[in-house]
Amino acid sequence: MKNSDKISLENAYRLFESNDINKIEVGTTKGLMELHHYLFKDLYDFAGKVRTHNISKGGFRFATALYLNEILVKIEQMPEHNFEEIIAKYIEMNIAHPFMEGNGRSMRIWLDMILKARLKKLVNWQFVDKTLYLQAMERSPINGLELRTLLSQNLTDEINNRTIIFKGIEQSYYYEGYRKEDEE
Repeated sequence: MKNSDKISLENAYRLFESNDINKIEVGTTKGLMELHHYLFKDLYDFAGKVRTHNISKGGFRFATALYLNEILVKIEQMPEHNFEEIIAKYIEMNIAHPFMEGNGRSMRIWLDMILKARLKKLVNWQFVDKTLYLQAMERSPINGLELRTLLSQNLTDEINNRTIIFKGIEQSYYYEGYRKEDEE
């Protein structure tokens, strides 16, 4: 694990241990920006700031920077009454990819915050297979069923279980290619 990854992972743990997570708005762009800033403030000048450049990954172009602020307003207005609506909002936020780096790690915490507040559930990420998750995310702009199915099979009502939360954070970093075992 690179030192920068270790720093942001420690920030993620601190977010929960300090209960600072309870100060962050749920389901809003502002809340996502606050999360991103918290995780990456020690690493990037752009921590918590909406990107102003276009980005892509694996041939997929995320939302154009020129329209990103308007897109984020629309996403924020999406309903969050049930699991399907929440996942639809998560998919749209992933398509927007508002930051230059650290979108996935920030958005998975953001998603769990919404699920916890609205449904008293969260994703038990430690049981969500990396390959299946990444494939489902890749296909989600066309059809979100695969992602909804994968995540719904791994929901838990143990929303305050520290082990589940921390294992989920570690899994989130693993999805991005970081492994705790790589630490020196």
